[in-house]
Amino acid sequence: MTPGAAAPSGATPLHQLRGRLRALKLGGMLDSLEQRLAQSEQGRLGYLDFLELLLEDEVQRRAQHGLARRLAAARFEPLKTFEEFDFAADPGLPVQQLRDLATCHFLEARACVLICGPVGAGKTHAATGFGVEACRRGYAVLFAKTGRLLRDLAGGRADGSWEARFRRYLKPDLLILDDFALKEFTASQAEDVYELIDARVGRSSLVVTSNRAPADWYPLFPNPVLAESALDRLVNAAHHLTLTAKSYRPRLRPDRPPLTPAGAAGNVNRRTGETRNARNDGLAKAEGPH
Repeated sequence: MTPGAAAPSGATPLHQLRGRLRALKLGGMLDSLEQRLAQSEQGRLGYLDFLELLLEDEVQRRAQHGLARRLAAARFEPLKTFEEFDFAADPGLPVQQLRDLATCHFLEARACVLICGPVGAGKTHAATGFGVEACRRGYAVLFAKTGRLLRDLAGGRADGSWEARFRRYLKPDLLILDDFALKEFTASQAEDVYELIDARVGRSSLVVTSNRAPADWYPLFPNPVLAESALDRLVNAAHHLTLTAKSYRPRLRPDRPPLTPAGAAGNVNRRTGETRNARNDGLAKAEGPH
């Protein structure tokens, strides 16, 4: 039924109201209408309370759908949250720094975050956690393995679509580059890295994970001048986060006993990024869009 259309003969007022809610795409109000009507009939809701709760139901539904769209667009590999993070694995973990960065204030300042440490220390998990927190606050995020991103741009150089492909990595508020500086860059890869850093630093945010310290990135560039120009901008515009825990992955082997309840991660809802049975010592979940 379209707004203003005549109601079918014999339609009840409730049926007419449902049709109008569908026509206006107010699914949240439609889903909770019967519950709110029952509360009203029981004398628990006044007129204004009834309307306010219906509107809040709609706002919540739209917020959940928006978050689900942002999480899907981010392409996390895989989706992990700070509610799952094992904060007990590393006694030297900079928990307060993690908490501060998880507020996403660095995004407001258009700053970057460099996360360095050995294999399996939780770098990708932390970077993804920042990305999920950003999605929860309404930011657009894109997660990319650095090698895959460089191959994508190389394909653009081959078929003439480099500009279009490059722009995709400039659009999100936060770009996460995982596994940066694993090996030496070719000349064209170094140019792509320079162009990406030059285009984003100071304008939007980057989160970069690496097994190497930033000082060890410079020799990976074939052109020292290009390396200095690119990395000086990135390194000096970033918060530095160092993780030192031993690899967590051996504890996830299928032949290992299951984790105790205190260390077990909850199940992640891939639509909302929320975790059931989350650890009590995890970072608090962010609320609401920015």
